[in-house]
Amino acid sequence: MIQGAMLRDAMISASNALSNVKQEVDALNVFPVPDGDTGTNMSMTIANAARELSRLGDTTVTEVADVASSALLRGARGNSGVILSLLFRGFSKGLKGKTEADGADLAEALTLGVEAAYKAVMKPTEGTILTVAREAAAVGKSLAESDADPIAVWSAICEEAEASLARTPDLLPQLKKAGVVDAGGKGLCVVMEAMLDVFKGGAIVEGGAPMPAPAVKQTKSTVGSYDQDIEFAYCTEFIVGRDPSCKRDPLKLRAYLESIGDCVVVVDDEEIIKVHVHTNHPGKAMEEALHYGQFETVKVENMRIQHENAGWVEDEDASAAQPVLERAEPENEYGFVSVAAGDGLQSLFHDDLACDQVVSGGQTMNPSTDDILSAIEATPAKVVYVLPNNKNIILAAEQAVPLADRRVCVLPTRTIPQGIAAMLAFNPDSDVESNLIEMQRAADNVSTGSITFAARDSDFEGHKIKEGEILALDNGKLSFVDATVAHAVPKLAKTLANSRFAAGKDVNFVTVIYGSDVTEEEAEAACDAIRAKLGDKVDVSAIPGGQPVYYYFLSVE
Repeated sequence: MIQGAMLRDAMISASNALSNVKQEVDALNVFPVPDGDTGTNMSMTIANAARELSRLGDTTVTEVADVASSALLRGARGNSGVILSLLFRGFSKGLKGKTEADGADLAEALTLGVEAAYKAVMKPTEGTILTVAREAAAVGKSLAESDADPIAVWSAICEEAEASLARTPDLLPQLKKAGVVDAGGKGLCVVMEAMLDVFKGGAIVEGGAPMPAPAVKQTKSTVGSYDQDIEFAYCTEFIVGRDPSCKRDPLKLRAYLESIGDCVVVVDDEEIIKVHVHTNHPGKAMEEALHYGQFETVKVENMRIQHENAGWVEDEDASAAQPVLERAEPENEYGFVSVAAGDGLQSLFHDDLACDQVVSGGQTMNPSTDDILSAIEATPAKVVYVLPNNKNIILAAEQAVPLADRRVCVLPTRTIPQGIAAMLAFNPDSDVESNLIEMQRAADNVSTGSITFAARDSDFEGHKIKEGEILALDNGKLSFVDATVAHAVPKLAKTLANSRFAAGKDVNFVTVIYGSDVTEEEAEAACDAIRAKLGDKVDVSAIPGGQPVYYYFLSVE
């Protein structure tokens, strides 16, 4: 049987194992653009769980699964990270209430995770991590009917996962042409194999040697200045697994918590009640919550001590960290959260387009579900529209919807220009659904071009690509490879315009959003070159986006 401590160690080992090979998994990505890569996203996702699990002592498999599920979901980055988190969410459901687990339990847990992952993806693609997980779970479940030994079942799951991974090129032609297997599937196999080794009695895989410490940035924290204003000292958070026999209304719990504290958030569904409260009596809050069921997780922090230590903090990677946001009461009718990288774009969304919160991220660093959730709950609105502005962030944003304490509408904007167009289409006098329709219609009407560079050698869709060559993307798809940025920009603008003309659409405006590696003079020269290609009737303008990695975003409408 698999005990709680064994499952805990297996997941910590899996996190370390994936971290050790994440660059190898990244290298399997067929599309050579320098986006947030599969191995990195999956590694950062499961590392969030490993940190939480490392605090657990000897415990049950259900507690391990619950802690891991919550941490994975909140830390999920990119599509691959979200799918990994959903696979382990099945463990939380499949192992519910169990002290230890046999092979049948593990197979059922993985099957539930596969079902959740397939439901979350609008158009599942076979030949990916989804296929590997589904086929492995099916073999495990079949074997468990006759042999419930956990090592036998998990060994069969691992063997089928590897076999399924080897078949992924037969399902996705681009994998076969590039001579690689699916990156997400490979990451999942690494996780499963590391878990199996611990199940068999092996030691936890050691994490890689620490990287040389980067230059430490000191960031002034504002929370230290509010020391005298803290009326309620203890930030208390917990999740209660609901007792099916309990008929109490969670609104009564919220009312009680408001009588002994502030910043109260109570979110519930059929299975759990999630609570956040600032109070001087955390014990009373938990005592009242016990009337509703059993605790799954509990965290209590003394905010006065935190604030005493928070005057100056060392930030080893300030560029990647998200700011700490305070929850805001939902006072306004509507609010907005967008995702963008670069000072210019963040200023554009926040100052010009009136987004309440702009989450730092995009092509190079996909924010986590928790990053997006924090921004949502820091938005003082009853309805919050979220604009991911990147295809690899949409799924993470959608996972924040059931976790939030207010209504959330995710518009599946896949590019920065789509996000800008959607914001401009918002009408404060319209209702929620009408705005959703009009904002999405505006986003869909924009053609987006991107100019970046190849992060690695690749053979992709008939293009022999060398590392460092310039890539021109037409609405996310590779259009052509060029030698210089200056030559690629007007050529891509012309390509986008021709596509619109062929579809019966006009071209009236071209907006050139230039990145951190482009000067204002270079951007103006690019605008002149576009005017020469498209004629003087087209209005061409430049905006300093400051985005990393991508020299230009082009918006054509």
